[in-house]
Amino acid sequence: MALRVTNTLTGQKEVFEPLIPDLVRMYVCGPTPYDHTHIGHARAYTIFDLIRRYLELKGYRVFHVMNITDIDDKIIRRAKELNAPWEEVPKKYTEEFLDIITKLNIKIPHVMPKVTEHMEEIIEFIKGLIEKGYAYESHGSIYFNVDAFEDYGKLSKRKHREEWRQEEEVLKEKRKPYDFALWKKAKPGEPWWNSPWGSGRPGWHIECSVMSSKYLGEQFDIHGGGQDLIFPHHENEIAQSEAYFGVKPWVKYWIHVGYLTIKGEKMSKSLGNIIPVYEVFKKYKPEVLRLYLLSSYYRSPMDFTWEGLEQAKILYERLVILTENVKKILREENVPHRVRYDVRAIAKELSSIRKGFYESLDDDFNMAKTMPYVHRFVSFANKVLEYKPIFPIALLIMEFIKEMNIVLGVLDKHLVPTTDVEKKLNQVIDAIVKIRHKFRMEKDYKTSDWIRSELAKVGVKLFDTKDKTTWVIEY
Repeated sequence: MALRVTNTLTGQKEVFEPLIPDLVRMYVCGPTPYDHTHIGHARAYTIFDLIRRYLELKGYRVFHVMNITDIDDKIIRRAKELNAPWEEVPKKYTEEFLDIITKLNIKIPHVMPKVTEHMEEIIEFIKGLIEKGYAYESHGSIYFNVDAFEDYGKLSKRKHREEWRQEEEVLKEKRKPYDFALWKKAKPGEPWWNSPWGSGRPGWHIECSVMSSKYLGEQFDIHGGGQDLIFPHHENEIAQSEAYFGVKPWVKYWIHVGYLTIKGEKMSKSLGNIIPVYEVFKKYKPEVLRLYLLSSYYRSPMDFTWEGLEQAKILYERLVILTENVKKILREENVPHRVRYDVRAIAKELSSIRKGFYESLDDDFNMAKTMPYVHRFVSFANKVLEYKPIFPIALLIMEFIKEMNIVLGVLDKHLVPTTDVEKKLNQVIDAIVKIRHKFRMEKDYKTSDWIRSELAKVGVKLFDTKDKTTWVIEY
């Protein structure tokens, strides 16, 4: 089954075919680091990490660029609120953002360009738009002439120009209310750079056109971001880029992630319902948040709930326990010369699960369809290993765990090859758990509970069932 992607530009689900076979060039709008990274940000970047990982799993080479908007109106306002130099604001919150995406196991983009490091390219791009008749100077600022670009509105599907009003604080400077700023004249007390039109700084939209094209070329495959960026940001990017380069389409596939809401409402400061990622990390492991954010279809709104995180925690722990159990079997069992069980039937069921896993992801990276196959796999694997804990079956299961984790990205710590020292440590823990199990079977719960408590202090978590105890090391 070919991978199909829903393209915001066409409104259709299309077979994915990159412009250059086997190479995917992807640009994702990055953060404006003026405040704490919240769970809405985390969802968007986790989704694009899923997309990148799945493309790589299918054999594509992915070149991934994500910008950092380190100068913007919001940054300037935040610096004034904090009474701090403006440069300190993006520095502080970029460091936090990078720490968070690292903890969420999001692959770092190949290039993360900053606006302040690309002023020369931005100025040259604006000069080109003026020369081509798509931009004009007014009161020391430069604006894009929307009327000169006939396809304006094709991404957001806006047809009536009265809907296009933007940047209303400078309406008197623009020819039309829907024109947008490419270069903003410097205001007293604000940061500025020299340009042919005087001191000033870039508008918001121009930066992405310049930096994406610098690193990915005049045309590329995927441009993505949150649903809130469709208009005006991405609409304006298309206009200025296609006007400058004279190509259509500038980007082949536009991918947008739906809103993450709280009790059905979009997060906002005015409602006081913004949840920073670090607040979630105080209660849940990053792997749990990542698994939760991956659990729904990316284009649909996702309503955040703590109950949903609890369900993700349960699935994560089941995945970890299964992985550690399989590792234990592979450590202790030898490769057999004969197998008593019908391994073919087990392999056939695993193949069916794998097929469903891939087909669901091929359908526009639809994790809502994919997650039931993850649950089905965990249940089936646990059931099989309970009765047939033998090497060939454990190996089949481990192969799919590793394959599945390329996309999920939540089991990396448990899939690192063990050293000889770690093998000895595992043997010691196994011996302690066996001793505790003996006390437990003799109903000496005081001693067995004490052993559980002591093991927990060093990060070894036990899971008891009726007849046996399994354990994992918590990282």
